Amino acid sequence: MARSPARSLRWRAVARILIVAGGCRGRRLAAAMVHEGHAVRVTTRSEDARATIEAAGAECWIGTPDRLATLRGALENVTVLCWMLATAAGPPEELRALHGSRLEYFMTQAIDTTVRGVVYEARGASAVAHMLAGGEAIVRTIAERNAIPTAFLTTDPQDGDAWLADALAAVESLLSRA
Repeated sequence: MARSPARSLRWRAVARILIVAGGCRGRRLAAAMVHEGHAVRVTTRSEDARATIEAAGAECWIGTPDRLATLRGALENVTVLCWMLATAAGPPEELRALHGSRLEYFMTQAIDTTVRGVVYEARGASAVAHMLAGGEAIVRTIAERNAIPTAFLTTDPQDGDAWLADALAAVESLLSRA
């Protein structure tokens, strides 16, 4: 007996993923998510990275957590927000802000949008553990208060393949709940 076309098709929801931080790992995650059929938006501080982001199949958004107003529009139509700044480099006060006040403010901006899940990169080389623990607490508190599912990426970013597999799993786990 022949299968009907409707039964043979697997329907899969397409989601828009926002990756804040368009470095090497962010672009790798973007390419993998695009391969899975999702629309991906990746942030970068300057036009210099546009070509590599777009080569990964993602939409490039020029904006920086240093000026959160430049990121507000990037939240439009996003299902999953990925805050991937655990290996950001800079002065300690800037890193504290990335995983503290800037993260907190951005999270409060995300709650009144289409965001239905947040992935927070909670392990990195440059940010000290207490900064990341503070960021994780911020994400957990705001997300729980607003019933937004979360995933915390704790894989060593130096292990690129394991990191990518875990990042993909984190996003997919949130999409399955969205």
